[in-house]
Amino acid sequence: MTTAMTDSAIAPQSFVRPRSFAALMTLYESNFIRFHHLVANLDALEGESISRVPGDCDLHLEVEERTRYTTTLNLTYYFETSGGRQADPDLRIRIYGDARLAEAMACTRRHHHAALARFDAQQERELSRRWRRNMLLNKWLEYCLDRNHRFSNRRPVISAHGELRKALR
Repeated sequence: MTTAMTDSAIAPQSFVRPRSFAALMTLYESNFIRFHHLVANLDALEGESISRVPGDCDLHLEVEERTRYTTTLNLTYYFETSGGRQADPDLRIRIYGDARLAEAMACTRRHHHAALARFDAQQERELSRRWRRNMLLNKWLEYCLDRNHRFSNRRPVISAHGELRKALR
């Protein structure tokens, strides 16, 4: 039985300076914990999955790549615009399963939501860009969890008798 962790369970080894590398790693830990609440068993998901809840946009998760220790995925909302379907925010996330970290690696180049566009317009050094992207991920994961988004942890399993059934993993 696995018990869920909360952000308050992260015990920093020492006090860290905000926007420092150590603080960024703590943010990655927090992202992992929040992401784990959204997707309890990432290994059970393949391709694209959708979380639908009343009163919010459909949340889309697409697994792009799996390696032994990492999973890379996209997480987004889609909006219908006059130009077609638009992803916003559109985050590319790498989950480091062995280290229990989640990093927002990239965010869409062109936001259509004004607040996100202002947020992403600043010219900064790499550490600051990573900090901003991962704070966006952290707050968005918190919002999605508050809206009760969750991704199914069911995957088809063949029973001993050859029957196809759904099982929780």
